[in-house]
Amino acid sequence: MGINSNLKIAEYFNIQGTPISIKEFGSGHINDTYQIRTDQADGPAYLLQRINNYVFKDVDVLMNNIKKVTEHLQSKMHDTDTSQKVLTIIPTKDNKLYYVDDADNYWRLMILINNTRSYDILETESQAEEGGRAFGNFQALLADLDPTEIDYTIPDFCNIEFRLNNFHKALEKDAVNRKKDVKDEIEYIIDRETKMNTILQMAARGELPLRITHNDTKFNNVLLDQNDKAQCVIDLDTVMPGYVAYDFGDAIRTIINRAAEDEADLSKIQLNIPLFKAYTKGYLETAHQFLTDYEVDSLLQGALLFPYMQSVRFLTDYLEGDIYYKTQHPEHNLQRTRAQLKLAFEVESQQHILGEIIQSEAAKYNLVSKQK
Repeated sequence: MGINSNLKIAEYFNIQGTPISIKEFGSGHINDTYQIRTDQADGPAYLLQRINNYVFKDVDVLMNNIKKVTEHLQSKMHDTDTSQKVLTIIPTKDNKLYYVDDADNYWRLMILINNTRSYDILETESQAEEGGRAFGNFQALLADLDPTEIDYTIPDFCNIEFRLNNFHKALEKDAVNRKKDVKDEIEYIIDRETKMNTILQMAARGELPLRITHNDTKFNNVLLDQNDKAQCVIDLDTVMPGYVAYDFGDAIRTIINRAAEDEADLSKIQLNIPLFKAYTKGYLETAHQFLTDYEVDSLLQGALLFPYMQSVRFLTDYLEGDIYYKTQHPEHNLQRTRAQLKLAFEVESQQHILGEIIQSEAAKYNLVSKQK
């Protein structure tokens, strides 16, 4: 069946007009997304998505999270029409947040945000600053929403203790006899286990408040307008309770690396310090209004943690026989592991420079380090 058969799905939602065209949209790897246009030329266009309920097993939790978050964001806007600055869910005609078809596919509909663009790879420092500004503002607007009102769509998604526990299980089992070939990588990870628990330790001491975080802060989850100014944060499926350092660290992992995530030539993996500085500047410009001093200290820990945690995930999958990530060749997960470990090493080697940048930007807002 072609995508035209999905056009009728839109008719189950409370849209303006009659749907007349459908085409594939975007570059997402989790959900299938289509652009829908109706016979009302002056009405909105829509995004129809088939939700991947293998990844998101509780669609009720998923959609209720998004509803609470988007309504809270909309309540903070002073615009008459918030649909171009915040994702807007269109309910079904029987007032539900999603529709289930006869094949047990789960569908949702949102208003298309017009005249925007996104980038898979950063091109300028100005874009990095806008990305930081967007995610900082996203956290700031949600800072007064009780995290207990939001459930976990993917439990333990950013929990390094959980990731390391899975890693050790894979080591012990050694299902495909690969442990003997990755001794250096294993040693690197084990040597840093305690250090990489710093954020969780700070939280356990009561130094870090639980916030509502995005948890997938790659740059293409920010829509920019035609002047490359941040307009809307998208892809809210992983919005969950977390710590601000998670969003900061995940974003930094994707923008600071001058090479690809799976770069085979490790000499190409170097830090783009100007992009780090630009992102940090934009982030603190909008996030400073709610951040605590301890949270500012945790940002560097997030930058250290996320390439390390991604290394752990890649190596775990390699040891288990490549059962989670799609691979292009038998050594692909090992190649990814080594690339991310090199990035983790580079961040660790230059952490004093990165820390000074964070503290310099934070000082503009009278946020000071609690570190001894």
